Amino acid sequence: MRAAFDLHFHSCLSPCGDEAMTPATIAGMCKLAGLDVAALTDHNSCGNCAAFCEACEAYGLLGIPGMELSTAEEVHVVCLLPNLAAAEGFHREVYDKLIPMKNDKKIFGAQLYMDAEDHILGEEPRLLAGASMIGVFEVWDLVSRFGGVAYPAHIDRPSFSLLSNLGFWDASLGFPLAELSRSCPADFAAGRPDLAGVRTITGSDAHYLDQIADANQFMHLRELTIQAVLDWLLYGGEK
Repeated sequence: MRAAFDLHFHSCLSPCGDEAMTPATIAGMCKLAGLDVAALTDHNSCGNCAAFCEACEAYGLLGIPGMELSTAEEVHVVCLLPNLAAAEGFHREVYDKLIPMKNDKKIFGAQLYMDAEDHILGEEPRLLAGASMIGVFEVWDLVSRFGGVAYPAHIDRPSFSLLSNLGFWDASLGFPLAELSRSCPADFAAGRPDLAGVRTITGSDAHYLDQIADANQFMHLRELTIQAVLDWLLYGGEK
């Protein structure tokens, strides 16, 4: 089956996410945008994934629990998990390796936990915007241990990306593909032999409602399940 997808959204739990980006609202906007598959990837947290997946189910979407992990090198990596139990375990592992800094709401805003009906459940006191103490070379093995898939985010950007911070694509990192931003130039990979053969997808990285774009990319799946999506990301086709 042909499924429209976008796998990079931030809710109001992310320190840079707008408070209007509640899990339920994101799910509803994804439905209006014509998506079939969407993933919530807050910074260094899976705390709103349960609410998001519940809201997606109500709207007839496939919701995937995820996280945008910031490594020790401040490389952003999209991490997608096969179910909420795996996401919770991964979340705890990452949370224990965050730098213990308190969130300053005057600078970063409130980091809000929500339920699927837009009720505020609480606030995250620890700053989620910073780097973790997990190195980029550790990420693939860590996410794989939880049955998930990981790939570097917005590699074309001049900050918080694999290429800007490490300088080149290293196949030994284990990532099966990379994400490009929606504003990536068409000739971005020209003259870069390190990117030859690297599969790419586009992620909206939406922090505001008006950044949720209409469906524009598709995957072909054997069935509409999270595992089928993870297999497509791993192998690039139906398995």
